[in-house]
Order: sequence, then structure tokens, then C-alpha cells
Amino acid sequence: MQEQNLKKVAILGRPNVGKSSLFNRLARQRDAITSDVSGTTRDIKKRIVTISGNRDFEVIDTGGIDYSSELFSKVAEFSMKAAKMADVIIYMVDGKSIPDEEDRELFYQLQQLNKPLALVVNKIDNDKEEERYWEFLEFGADITFPMSVSHNRYFNDFYKWLESYIPEREEKPELALEAAEEDDPFGEFVTDINSTVEEDDKEISIAIIGRVNTGKSSLLNALLGEERSVVSDVAGTTIDPIDESIEYNDYKVTFVDTAGIRRRGKIVGIEKYALGRTEAMLEKADIALLMIDATVGVTELDERIAGLIEKFRLGALIVINKWDIRGEKTYEEAVDDIRDELKFLHYAPLITISAKTGMRVHKILDQIVAIYERYKQRIPTSKLNDILREAMTRHHVPSHNGAVVKIKFATQYETKPPKIALITNRPDGLHFSYKRYLANYIRSKFDFEGVPLDIVARKRGERFEEE
Repeated sequence: MQEQNLKKVAILGRPNVGKSSLFNRLARQRDAITSDVSGTTRDIKKRIVTISGNRDFEVIDTGGIDYSSELFSKVAEFSMKAAKMADVIIYMVDGKSIPDEEDRELFYQLQQLNKPLALVVNKIDNDKEEERYWEFLEFGADITFPMSVSHNRYFNDFYKWLESYIPEREEKPELALEAAEEDDPFGEFVTDINSTVEEDDKEISIAIIGRVNTGKSSLLNALLGEERSVVSDVAGTTIDPIDESIEYNDYKVTFVDTAGIRRRGKIVGIEKYALGRTEAMLEKADIALLMIDATVGVTELDERIAGLIEKFRLGALIVINKWDIRGEKTYEEAVDDIRDELKFLHYAPLITISAKTGMRVHKILDQIVAIYERYKQRIPTSKLNDILREAMTRHHVPSHNGAVVKIKFATQYETKPPKIALITNRPDGLHFSYKRYLANYIRSKFDFEGVPLDIVARKRGERFEEE
């Protein structure tokens, strides 16, 4: 691949509209730093990415265009230079606000460059918010897309537009011996996540969640208080989140949004508060530590909070706290009760601790590292399809309304969490119970403890991105 021949796609916009998040989504990893603080991105960031399997281009993340200070004006100058060098321009606006005159003027400046230009209205997180998107049509853009980068919504049309300007990769012919064609559904080559170079990923984001009075603050203090170097204690204003980090086994382990855990205050509507803050934390996390009070057991609110772990598809560890004062309950009884109430977290390991006395707290960091290694696990395509053959031999794929359903091959197309696509002739005809059977069979052959496993059915050539 010759980089100088690649199309350049620049992402521009004012501060805090989601440019770095879109950059990360295209690059399929958390590379650019994203935050709610305006002006986080100050440098131009570039990365070569691939969409649709064989369309390569260079995506450019720029700093927010803001002329309010000398520093930001310099950043804006670099951003506009990047636009002039680019072949395709994406201009992002914040869909949670009304159209802004400054946005309109900047967009018109970019239009004068006479390059393919799309207006992306970000933060349209649900159907109701689409009403605000229509207001941005007054910009008169040739193409306008509603989008929610953080929720991965409305991407299909955007990708189709991008594909129209990104040529397919010119594949060099390879010399190969011709073999007799066999009816082998796994004999086709597929480009999957294993074909990309894995970068050293040594940062883990942890959310400690649970009802009030389950011991979240005590556990956080116990973990931070161990004899290891504290990397950061980044404080904001009274309403800003605080992320605290420690180094452990060559990893930087960051406990996200700990302000609400450590600060006590008057709370009105405790259930709404607990669920709302939990959701905000989990959006930034890789792994959730779900705190359960051993003296109380699983309550309805515990179930609702735990359901958010499943919603955000995170790694999970169930931490049963106050084990030292649990009473007569045995370990088996406690585990059976939790497993019965939290069936959807069947993959999550459990650990009993006392955050107050420090009992077994030291084992949690080892569990975190082990779960994260599985969370970013890549299964070689050949091994995955060997296991798929075994599973299909044991239980054949059921037909759908009398029609034969064939699974041609499987490929892992994402990590964190691992996501596997089954390439089949009838994606809609693959029954959910059979997908669940395959997921359980794959779990029995590979170590996915603490990690959700997503399996989707797709036709050959269909995008793996889920709406």
C-alpha cells in the first residue's frame, strides 16, 4: 500500500462536536483523546484506515476551529490547512444545539474549496432527536447525515457516501497453484481483524458500579491505597468527573468518573440518580465491577444496574462485598442466588471480598488484567472455523421455513468485546437459539470468562457494522 496515493479525508468542526470520536470509530480503536472539555485535540492526527474490506484512505483528525484565543486560533489555522490538503471533507456540528451562525460561515468557507463535503449532524442519539437534524438542512449542503458516533447509529448511508470517493484497493495478482474446486464452505478467504497489526494496548478503564451503600467508595480507596504508584488524580469542577489511575503489571488502570463515588451529597430520586450516573460511567469503561452487598443480596435495582453492563457490552466482574459480615449464608448459596437473578451476566466471574478489612481486594487487579486480555482477544480465523465445523457436525444448522440455511465461514471482525460474523446465505433464517448454541460452543473452546461474545449473521460482502 503506497500512502502517497491514498485519498485524504479530513474531519473538521468547532470544539467538542465529536470529531475525535468519529476518528476513533473509523480507526476502530480509541486512539485520539476524547473528552467533554473543549479544545482537547490541538494537533493534527492521522491514521490509515480501511472500510468495506478493501478501501484504504488516510483520515485526519483536526483541532476544533475556535478563534477565541491566540492558541486556539493557531489550532484553527492548522485545521483549515488540513482541509485544503484533503480530498474529502467532513464537517461536524453538534446536533444537540440549534444551528449556529459561526458553524454556517465555516461550512460556507469549506464549500468554496470545491471538494466533496458532507455535513454530519452528530449526537442524534435517538429517533426523537432527529427533529433537530432537520434544522441543519438550511445550510444547503449537498449531503447531510444525522449521526450518533457514541451510540454507533445511522452510519450506513455515511459509509456509502464515503465509499463513492474512496477507490477499491488495487490487488496485486499472486501466483498460486490451481486446486480442484471442492464444496468446502470454509474454503473462502476473508479479511478479518486478525489481518490488522495489533498495537500495544496497555490502558484499561474501569467503572465501579452498584447501589448506594454497597461499598464502592471503600473498594476504590482500598485499590488506590495499595503500595503502587498513583499515576493521576485529575480533578475538575464540582460537577466534573474525576478519573484516578494506578499502574499495575505494566498496565495503566483508570477508574473512571469517581467524583460521584467519593463525594457525598443530597440526592433526590436515588434510583434515577444511580442508573443515570452508571450509564455515563459505562460509556467510558472497558470493564465494570458490579458491587453486590452480601448482607442484602440482589435487589431489583441491582438487576437494573447490571442490565447496563449487558447494554454496553463490557467485561464484567461481580464483586460480593461485606463477606465478613454476611451471616450464615454459604458461598454456594450466595453464588446460586446471584446467578439466578443475573442470568444475563452468566459469563462474569465472582469474587467475595471485604473492602473494609481488605480481604481478597488485592486479587481484583489480577482479575481486571485477565478479563481485559480476554476482552481484546483475537481468535485466528482458521481456529475459529475449525471450532465452527465441530459445532455444526454435532448439531446441524436448522432449516428456516423449509429453506436450507448454510453457514459458509466465520470471522472475528471486532474486539472489545469480541464480535464474530457468521457468513451465511440466509442471515434472517439463522435462529437465535442456534446462534446461542454456537456462542456457548465457542466459549467452551476459548477462554472468554468475564467477556460478552457477540455473534451476528451476515451475507457475504455485507458490512459487519451493526446499526
